[in-house]
Amino acid sequence: MNSDSDTGNPRVPIVCSECETSSRVPLSELADSIERHNDQLHDGADVAEVDPDVADRIADLIAEELGLLEDAS
Repeated sequence: MNSDSDTGNPRVPIVCSECETSSRVPLSELADSIERHNDQLHDGADVAEVDPDVADRIADLIAEELGLLEDAS
């Protein structure tokens, strides 16, 4: 993720498979940006989303941090 140089706020990639578009938005604006895109262009359907590769990586990092991926031996 890139950082917004003015605020230090990480920029998160979002993609819309239906529009075939992608962009990066500040983390602090992520939910609003996705909701606004979906409301305006897709009648509220959940089409635009955080880039799935990034979302998967974040989920893996969280699982590691919580110890969910450790062997249960």
